[in-house]
Amino acid sequence: MSATKVKHVTVLPTATVEEPPPLQSGDQLTRAEFARRYHAHPELKKAELIEGVVHVPSPTRHITHGQPHARMIAWLGQYWAANPILDMSDNATLRLDYENELQPDILLRLPVSSGGTSWVNESGYLEGPPELVVEIAASSAAYDMHAKKRVYSRSGVKEYLVAQMYEERIDWFVLDEGVFMPIELDEQGILRSQVFPGLWLNVQAFWEGGLAAMLDVLKVGIDSPEHQAFIEYLEGQRNR
Repeated sequence: MSATKVKHVTVLPTATVEEPPPLQSGDQLTRAEFARRYHAHPELKKAELIEGVVHVPSPTRHITHGQPHARMIAWLGQYWAANPILDMSDNATLRLDYENELQPDILLRLPVSSGGTSWVNESGYLEGPPELVVEIAASSAAYDMHAKKRVYSRSGVKEYLVAQMYEERIDWFVLDEGVFMPIELDEQGILRSQVFPGLWLNVQAFWEGGLAAMLDVLKVGIDSPEHQAFIEYLEGQRNR
């Protein structure tokens, strides 16, 4: 009786998929690699890719970021309530090009049907330049006033508002032939959007924490003839 031959099979170890490293400020990545690392680390709540460089902000403080951010949200939210055709977002991912994926503090945008230049992609992220971006910056030295500002202007964001907490200064820029130009305060100390008629900001009230006074001025803007004409324009575009 012949012996049974045993066939030896070499078992190779199962390949393991390595978890990508966490994002670190200063990393230089493509947008695809940035997104891969961001998704792999859900514990990270905010990171931005600006000109191919990763920025991971420090934890935010209540007085110097949380409160002013909330005032801006309430102010813009009131305008949004008067213009539900518009779209507003808080800290949403915004993809502008292959080297820039940001999370603006707040943005306000027109629908594409009304001439807007940003849209929601199939994954639920925003792409393209929104009409207004608002950032709360620690100071005028922050990257919001430098690298981000350059990216937003180059990408075609029409208005950019930056509240600089250390200096207690607000700069509101409007895009003019590819360059951000400052919107000047009027004689009442009010800044008025040139893209969103009736969106008026009482600057002194913002710095004094006077949300009610901010909303009072905004209501005057919302009741203005130019804002009523804007509403009629938006409704006309939607009904075409």
